Amino acid sequence: MTAAGRATGDSPSSVPWSARGVRGLLLRWGLPRDPHASRHVTGFLVVTVLTVLVTRGALAATGFPQVGGPGLHVSHVLWGGLLLAVAVLLALSFIGPVVRPVVVLVGGVGFGLFVDEIGKFVTEDYDYFYGPTAMLVYVAVVALALIGEALSGLRSAVPPEKLAAAVDQAVAGVAGGFSPRVRAHAHDLLAAADGVPGRDEAAALVATVRPDGSELPDPIAWVSHTVVAVSRRLVRAAWVPRVAVVTIAGTALLGVARGLWLARDGGTSGWIVGALLVGGAATTAACVVGLLTDDREHAFTWFRRGVLVSLLVTQVALLRIEEWAGYAGLALDVVLLGLVAAELDVLRERGAPPAEAADGTTQAW
Repeated sequence: MTAAGRATGDSPSSVPWSARGVRGLLLRWGLPRDPHASRHVTGFLVVTVLTVLVTRGALAATGFPQVGGPGLHVSHVLWGGLLLAVAVLLALSFIGPVVRPVVVLVGGVGFGLFVDEIGKFVTEDYDYFYGPTAMLVYVAVVALALIGEALSGLRSAVPPEKLAAAVDQAVAGVAGGFSPRVRAHAHDLLAAADGVPGRDEAAALVATVRPDGSELPDPIAWVSHTVVAVSRRLVRAAWVPRVAVVTIAGTALLGVARGLWLARDGGTSGWIVGALLVGGAATTAACVVGLLTDDREHAFTWFRRGVLVSLLVTQVALLRIEEWAGYAGLALDVVLLGLVAAELDVLRERGAPPAEAADGTTQAW
């Protein structure tokens, strides 16, 4: 609420929508969301998964050596905890946005080393090779991804949050100056905060920041931009989205077939068979709905839902059955999700209507 509004005693109903509800409460508490939070959370979780894969692969290649000598075993969970503590110290020691990519990398490696040893802490015999470990790691990562999505990904940042991000960027600029890239980003944030009280003052502060080409490399942003650029370049080829959809449907049907095979043989937990059957059937159904719709954007929305079902249901069961095969399936689903998301972004930017065939009918392809 503005000072003028407070002076005239505005009623709660006149408070802007962005100041109401949970998000409005967070803003009044001084907790604006970072517009780049989704990228940082994704980077943290990707680094976590890569750390688990590299750690398990390196240990398997070296025969699972025991570090520490006779009577001692220095588990890598200790190094993970130490790196997590270092990430927290970095986050508490520096202000501004520059330190966050470093926190993402250090914290992601630390959490990966920590969660890789989860089998030791859920079994009586301290078993690192506990069968469901890969599944538990994946469930932990998915849970964190869903929490991150709930916090920052469901709705875009409101103008006051954009202004807060611009001021946050200015914090780094006041100390070290702005490179052309960072200055352009700050101006974009200010443009998105037009009309927010304090916007003009923040713009004046940004204008006083001196030019400086030196900046700390941001590998998280670089990888994110590269992945987006490559995905969009790929989907420009008409055959790539089609192959992606065929692959989504094909892997879903294989999941159903795998579930039926396990059900016939017996000896497999019922929830695993059920997850394979339900997940595969739901993904297949989503693909069928997408193929039957005439609206290309609507179709790819359904394909995206199908991949998400596979990630949240089918892959959990596959990781419980075979660790490395499950990781391969997980990697394939992530690539497919990236391609489908890239196609959706392109379609939404173009505002493309359904394609029209030579006979005048509309078709999704």
